[in-house]
Amino acid sequence: MKNRQSAFTLLEIMLVVAIIGVLLAAAIYKMAPTLDVAKGTRTRADIQMIRTMLLSYNAANGFYPTTEQGLGALVMRPSSEPAPTSWRRLMDDVPKDAWGMVYVYRYPGRKNVGGYDLFSAGPDRIPDTADDDWGN
Repeated sequence: MKNRQSAFTLLEIMLVVAIIGVLLAAAIYKMAPTLDVAKGTRTRADIQMIRTMLLSYNAANGFYPTTEQGLGALVMRPSSEPAPTSWRRLMDDVPKDAWGMVYVYRYPGRKNVGGYDLFSAGPDRIPDTADDDWGN
């Protein structure tokens, strides 16, 4: 009686690896829009949270942090004028947007005259362009 061993050939293994690669590429391609939706949702949530912290800062001190003090005024007591009279730490750190950049904060605002501007520079990471995300 002959002793026969069964095994896959190199060609069969490479064919299976190629098929798996094509399936993975198709799955990644199909999930890319979902990732963009998730980034937008995260940006809106971050901006809403920062707005809430800015309202708390304004309620405690009677004014918003200046552009120069920035969102860092929610984390560390500002040393520049106007100095807050009733400062308290409102955030552990300032979050970054979904593209790894700090949120753009301006007070007084350019778009929201009399208020502040708060937005993400978006995928191109350049403020004041068409892809900016204002969290609306």
